Amino acid sequence: MKKKVIVLSLGGSLIIPDKINYLLIEKFKKIFLKLKNKYKFVVVCGGGAIARAYIDALKEEHKNEYALSQAGIRATRMNAMFMMQFFGNEANKVLPRDMEEVKSILPKHNIIFCGALRWAAHSTSDSTAAKLAHYLKTDFINLTNVQGLYSDNPATHKNAKFIPEISWASFEKMANKIHFKPGQHFVLDQKAAKLIKKDKIKTYILGDNLINLEKLLQGKKFIGTSILN
Repeated sequence: MKKKVIVLSLGGSLIIPDKINYLLIEKFKKIFLKLKNKYKFVVVCGGGAIARAYIDALKEEHKNEYALSQAGIRATRMNAMFMMQFFGNEANKVLPRDMEEVKSILPKHNIIFCGALRWAAHSTSDSTAAKLAHYLKTDFINLTNVQGLYSDNPATHKNAKFIPEISWASFEKMANKIHFKPGQHFVLDQKAAKLIKKDKIKTYILGDNLINLEKLLQGKKFIGTSILN
């Protein structure tokens, strides 16, 4: 049976909110091992607290957006290399630097970790994942620190409403209401929102309860947001 490829954006806020989230990463590894006979995973790692620490320090030095983004990219790659080590022989041994390299090593591995592949204006690792999903013709799953999309930031708006399903166009409108900044916290960056609409990529936003990731991949009812049609 040919394995289905899934691209995941693993938020840095899950890998390292302030210190390494060992329990979550161990749970993620167990789900992967359980499902690796059916799926191959390409996991794009975010920068998390490390990226924000670098970015905040460079802001104090009045560095431009390109310099801030480069600091964030380096953090995503460091997190990806950590995940490669954590998964050991199951994962890739060399960090890919472009989409062609990801595709070339995919037949050899059931899981591939990478960070942001190259700099692009107004982009985060979410955009990298969206581009990879289009390039590899896969679905896209974004794992972040909220259980899905809300009408407002649930951390600051207690009446924010959970949105279980939304169209690509409506989601892009929501994303574009937010001014981009390196290290931003919205569930998907604006460029990723544009890409998934343009390329009609089935996209799912899930939180840190990884039971929902397992349910989604098994075709069961899950808690999260579906971005479709």
